[in-house]
Amino acid sequence: MMTIVNSGKLSLGPNAPFSHAVAAGDFLFLSGQIGADATGKLADGMEAQAEQAIQNIGAILAEKGIGYEKVVKATCFLTDIGNFAAFNTIYSKYFTGKPARSCFAVKDLPLGAEVEVEVIAYLG
Repeated sequence: MMTIVNSGKLSLGPNAPFSHAVAAGDFLFLSGQIGADATGKLADGMEAQAEQAIQNIGAILAEKGIGYEKVVKATCFLTDIGNFAAFNTIYSKYFTGKPARSCFAVKDLPLGAEVEVEVIAYLG
């Protein structure tokens, strides 16, 4: 069974062709989150964007009654791989269970974001 999760705390915009998350079986697949608040305004700078993106993930997880400890896989995108160490410092505050992870440098992200994070969480 699949369940779509569209967080009321985050804005998808009027024509977004995706959901914040989809639950399938025992897993919750979250779409990539950038460091924007509910109004769509990006936080200032990579560190603030990383905090906001990960807090957005936390809000979606909380709607399903779980926390960061249930994340089993994370994929992270940075527009500047030189921010890798600073990003890891922020990331490690939230993902203390050390889920499997990939981290890539990318040319651009939506809305000019500097970081995007997507995760898969275990619901069981």
